Amino acid sequence: MPKFEIDKKGIKTIEELIENGADKKLQKTLKDLHYADIAEIIHELSTPQATYLVKLLDSEKTADALAEVDEDIRVGILENLSAKEIAEEIELLDTDDAADLISELPEERQERVMSQISDSGHVKDIRELLKYDENTAGGLMAKELVKVEEGLSVLKCLNAMREQADEVTRVHSIYVVNENNVLKGRLSLKDLITANSRAIVKDIYIPKVDYVTVDQPGEEVANIMSKYDLEAIPVVNHKKQLMGRITIDDILDLIKEEAEKDYQLAAGISNDVEADDGIFELTKARLPWLFLGLLGGLGSVFILQDFEQVMELPELRSLFFYTPLIAAMAGNVGVQSSAIIVQGLANNVVKGSLVNLLFKEIGLSLINGLALSLILILFGFIIQQDLTISLTIAGSMMGVIIIAALIGTFVPIILNKRGIDPAIATGPFITTANDIFGIFLFFYMAKIFLGF
Repeated sequence: MPKFEIDKKGIKTIEELIENGADKKLQKTLKDLHYADIAEIIHELSTPQATYLVKLLDSEKTADALAEVDEDIRVGILENLSAKEIAEEIELLDTDDAADLISELPEERQERVMSQISDSGHVKDIRELLKYDENTAGGLMAKELVKVEEGLSVLKCLNAMREQADEVTRVHSIYVVNENNVLKGRLSLKDLITANSRAIVKDIYIPKVDYVTVDQPGEEVANIMSKYDLEAIPVVNHKKQLMGRITIDDILDLIKEEAEKDYQLAAGISNDVEADDGIFELTKARLPWLFLGLLGGLGSVFILQDFEQVMELPELRSLFFYTPLIAAMAGNVGVQSSAIIVQGLANNVVKGSLVNLLFKEIGLSLINGLALSLILILFGFIIQQDLTISLTIAGSMMGVIIIAALIGTFVPIILNKRGIDPAIATGPFITTANDIFGIFLFFYMAKIFLGF
C-alpha cells in the first residue's frame, strides 16, 4: 500500500472515506500514521468530520492527537463527544495534557468526565494540576516521573523504578527524595548500574539538581531550562517536596505561544487571534490599536497647525515635504530599538547599568544619525536645495533619531519593571509616540535654527 501523504489530495481522500462511511478502509489508511500526523489531518477537517475520525480511531492514537491540535478545534470536537468518550481519551494522556484538556470543559462537565475515569490516582493528579495557574510551573508540570527514596538499596531501588516506569512515557531523570518526599538530588543511571546491589542510594546519588517551584512563571522555567540545556526539570513546593516534572516539549509549546502573543502585540493586535477567526474577534483585537494610531494622527495634525506659518514663507515651504520622512525615521528607529530590548528582556540578557545602556544607545544613534544626515545633505545638494535648510533638516533628523532610540530603549524596560509585557511597546505604541514627538521636534528645531 502506498504511503499516505498529508496534502490536499490526501485530505480529500479522508473526507470522501468519512462521507461514504468506509470505516475499515479509513482505519487501514491511517493505521501507521504518527499521532502528530493525525492531529494535522484533524486540523484540516470540519468539526463533524474530525469528531467522526476521533470516535472511529483507537484512543491510543487520538488521545495524543487531541492534545496536539489547536484549542479552538479541540473544544469543538469535545462538545460532540460524550463524557465517557472524553474520559477514554483522557485516561491515556499524561496528567499535564489531561489537565489541559479537562480545563477546557465547563465545570459541570469536568465532573461528569472525571467520574467516568476508572483510575482514581489519575483523577487525583488531574485535580491537583487544575489548581495551578496555567502559566506557572505547577500548571506546566506532569505528575509522571521516577523517584526513589535515599534509604533504599540499589536492588530495591531498581524494583521501585520498574514499578513506576510503566506510567512514564520517557524517563528523563531519576529523582531522589527522603521519607518526607523532599527532593535531595538525582541519580545517574551509570552510577546505579555499576554500583554494588547492596549499596545505598544515599551514598551514590548526586546532590546537585536544578529545580523550580510550583508558582514560578513559565517564562522563568523556560530561561532556566534553556540556560542549563535541560530536557526535564523537577518541580517542588515551598517545602521542597517533589510535586512533578516539566519536560522540554512542554516548554517548547510555551515558548511558541509566547512568541505568537508577542508578535501580535508588536503588530498592534491586543488579543490572541488567528487568520480564520471571525470578523468580530479580529475587529476587537485590532481596533484598539488603530484607535491609538488615529489619536496619534490627530495629534500630528494639531502640531502641524501650530507651525502653519512655515507654509506662508516660500523659502521654508519645503520643510513640510520632509514631514513624512522625519515621522518614518522616528518610528523606524524606535521600533528597532524597542525590538532589540524586548528580545533581550525575553532572553534575560538585558543586564548591567542603565547609564551604560543610555550612553551606548546615544553613541549608536549618533553614528546612525550622522550617516543618514550626510546622505540627506548630499540629496539637498543634488536637488540644489539651500544649504541652511539641508543642514537644519539633517540636524533635526539626528535629534529625532536620538530621542526615538532612547524612547524605544527605555519604554520597554519601564513596562517590564512594572510587570507589563514589554512586547506591547514594539508596535503602534512606540510608532505613534515617536511620530508625534518626531514631528514636533523637527519643526521646533527648525524654528530655532531658521528663526521663523
